[in-house]
Amino acid sequence: MKNKLSDLRDHLFVALENLVEADGDKLDMAVRRADAVSNVAKVIVDTARVEIDYIRHVGGQVESSVFIESKPALPPASRA
Repeated sequence: MKNKLSDLRDHLFVALENLVEADGDKLDMAVRRADAVSNVAKVIVDTARVEIDYIRHVGGQVESSVFIESKPALPPASRA
């Protein structure tokens, strides 16, 4: 299983697609599954929020995050 924030988004969209495509007896199961996925996603997002708060607290001096993907900062724009 992948464990990045972008992977969480992918899982949430899969749950949404399953809801849209489900009908009849499968709809009830899809709703229950989507609810479970949503509950777990909320906890994961809450932990990411704590991680972001920590990074802010230490002034952004964190080498990397296992969960939140970051891209290198852009160099300052040069003015001619």
